[in-house]
Amino acid sequence: MDIRAIVMGLAFALMWSSAFTSARIIVAAAPPLTALGLRFLISGVIGIAIALMLGQSWRLTRLQWRATIVFGICQNALYLGLNFVAMQTIEASLAAIIASTMPLLVGFFSWMFLGEQLGRIGIAGLFAGLIGVTIIMGARLQGGMDLYGVALCIIAVFALAFATLAVRGAASGGNFLMVVGLQMMVGAVLTGTIGIATEPLLVDWSWLLIAAFAYTTLIPGLAATLVWFLLVERIGATRAATFHFLNPFFGVAIAAILLSEALRLGDLIGVLVIMGGILAVQLSRQPRQSPLP
Repeated sequence: MDIRAIVMGLAFALMWSSAFTSARIIVAAAPPLTALGLRFLISGVIGIAIALMLGQSWRLTRLQWRATIVFGICQNALYLGLNFVAMQTIEASLAAIIASTMPLLVGFFSWMFLGEQLGRIGIAGLFAGLIGVTIIMGARLQGGMDLYGVALCIIAVFALAFATLAVRGAASGGNFLMVVGLQMMVGAVLTGTIGIATEPLLVDWSWLLIAAFAYTTLIPGLAATLVWFLLVERIGATRAATFHFLNPFFGVAIAAILLSEALRLGDLIGVLVIMGGILAVQLSRQPRQSPLP
């Protein structure tokens, strides 16, 4: 893995993790699903426009259309929609920690149901991740976390894991940015429609809300996705996924710095354990190098 790939991986992890803090700012001042639907609409229009300027086509492969629909529903509408609603009552750091367990879920289901070999290190990583989550949840329960919000985040991360497994290989065939833009439009229709129908349109306008919304739309919404696709193209999906082990740390650190969320000892211990578990699982899933003759 070269220096450029490392920089891209760090940038992706930082952008992905920061989305929880900016989302927390948004949902504190605006209806979550309506705001998310607007964010998807803007990101989707920008993504599709850039894709067309780059000569990308609306004619997607069958697998790409499947990815567009599955990710649009599971990642955008369910995963992000449920997280936005949940962060009305739980801290951004907790939402980031739960979301960061996605690679562990993907590794577990791949091992249990898809015949993927993990090895001892990978299996140990799965158990370490479970222990880390247990440590954090135990500490948070003593602090009085909102169980409804936690339940929404858990459903959300399972939806994202399902989408990841369901559309493996969808990055092939080109038109990456067009696929991303169309996924955003699917999310915009679903979350925007539900939001307008169910949420009062009450917004507490401020420069902080505008800045958070613009940042969420452009950086985690578009830039992080583009960096991810470029990283996968450069080093492969399995190696790229190794950078997910940084997400728990970045998510907690950014929320603590920008939102002044408390840094609990149990959180720090649990985050370190989860990071180790994710790294072990991802390293065990990498193809082994053939021995030199």
